[in-house]
Amino acid sequence: MATKEKKNFVLMKEGKDTGIVFANAQPRGAALKAANRGETEIRLRERGTKRVHVFEGNRIQVQAPTKRPKWLPDTVWKAVVKKVGVEHL
Repeated sequence: MATKEKKNFVLMKEGKDTGIVFANAQPRGAALKAANRGETEIRLRERGTKRVHVFEGNRIQVQAPTKRPKWLPDTVWKAVVKKVGVEHL
């Protein structure tokens, strides 16, 4: 079983790169990581290309699974993202 190669996505704020980089095979996975940190307007520049993936994200509190470890609280945060589009630099 071959694993997909990971790409690096740089989080952009106000049209400029930040120092925050997410590694994932797909831009949606990187956007979920950003949303889990509390970002709502997510713009991810894919390194090595001129593409910027734009997402809307938030996180909601949901009930933890019934078969959870004892250290996990009753409610956990779940990230939700929706792709708005792709921009080209």
